[in-house]
Amino acid sequence: MGKRRRKLVTRIIEATAIGLVVVDVAFYFALVRPLKTMRTSEENQYTVTRDRVREGRARVARLEKFKAGVPEAETQLDGFLKAHVPERRQGFSRAARMVRKLSEDSKVRLTGVSYKLAAPGDDPLARLGLEVEVEGAFPNLLNFTHALETSGEFLTLRNFSFELGEARAIAMHVGAELYLNP
Repeated sequence: MGKRRRKLVTRIIEATAIGLVVVDVAFYFALVRPLKTMRTSEENQYTVTRDRVREGRARVARLEKFKAGVPEAETQLDGFLKAHVPERRQGFSRAARMVRKLSEDSKVRLTGVSYKLAAPGDDPLARLGLEVEVEGAFPNLLNFTHALETSGEFLTLRNFSFELGEARAIAMHVGAELYLNP
């Protein structure tokens, strides 16, 4: 084979090789790369969907557990309301008895009690405001406050303050709210 012919064959082979490389690059950018991007996108979408389904199942399981506990919670709530939250018509007398009994048990002198029924609102329970004035020794006042706070009634202490009373006693003002069934 002649030198010319070898050069021609070499050029044809080089041109063919370059053509194949160009076709391969075009094939990669036209078909392989978009398919790879689509596959990655589909995998990400699948992962996101799978995570959402898993979260949804977990939420459904929590809701089913909550739903199963609702009747028991309603029973417990009704029991709590009956035992610790008086009816509105009994609220004043029950509060008066409680304050009188706790002051006697704590050995403090009850100097004043006032009540104020809060204006009805959107709350499920009515509130009866209590303002209690007592005098006594400091440990007895602390006992009274503790007994009031831990009484069996659904009651919250809002504030209390101390001042000097008569005959070396300490006077204490306690503000509280007793919750009532409307």
